[in-house]
Amino acid sequence: MPVFFLSPECVTPPTISITGDLVVHLRNSLRTKVGEIVVFGDGAGHRYRAEITELTKGTMTGRILEVMDRPTDHSPSVTLAQAVLKGEKMDWVIQKATELGVTCIIPLQTQNTIVQLRPERIEAQLARWQRIALEAAQQSEQWHMATIAPPQTLETLLSAQAPRTMALILAERQEGGSLQTVELLTDAADSVIVIIGPEGGWTNEEVARAKEAGYRPITLGQQILRADTAAIATISIIQSRLGKLGSIGFTG
Repeated sequence: MPVFFLSPECVTPPTISITGDLVVHLRNSLRTKVGEIVVFGDGAGHRYRAEITELTKGTMTGRILEVMDRPTDHSPSVTLAQAVLKGEKMDWVIQKATELGVTCIIPLQTQNTIVQLRPERIEAQLARWQRIALEAAQQSEQWHMATIAPPQTLETLLSAQAPRTMALILAERQEGGSLQTVELLTDAADSVIVIIGPEGGWTNEEVARAKEAGYRPITLGQQILRADTAAIATISIIQSRLGKLGSIGFTG
């Protein structure tokens, strides 16, 4: 069952009040009716199993039947910094990376990026990408929704590394360690950031600058994958190695 995200302010035990686009989606698309059970998440570590008790044109009210707290996660958070891809490829990467549980996605403008975002379109594009992340998080029953950061240049990203962060750059045709064997941070207070290049790949200067900034080059092996395929393969391997894929779940 999908988990529908709403603002924590909508939760006033013993009831939940739903408004806006979520009401329209539940009422018109999913044909939700009074008496049905729906699961909501507040994005802050809580889920609410609620029975719909009232439905009007603009609002929906639910009676909370059960409150669930997010299990303890002992693994680092994962951030994907992805060079903006053309067409629907960027949408696909955002959707799949969210389903795989990344915490944040940073769109990057690099030297070989084909798509150059126009300043007047950035706000609308961000809102669109955030909606894609929201829908993917709900469908995959995430406890949080991936945040889509404002687009930035590679140089800006490289100059702003946070403490306790393991920084990786996927650099095919470069000397680098295998993602299967590179030692990862394992504490929940740590984080991992991986940057993936555009369709045209990295320039030698960009890889050199990333190394100077503390990013470790990694490779997926001999195969040269498309940028969107490489992004999802990389996130899948990292999440699997961190125990977030193929395991029973979090432990308390």
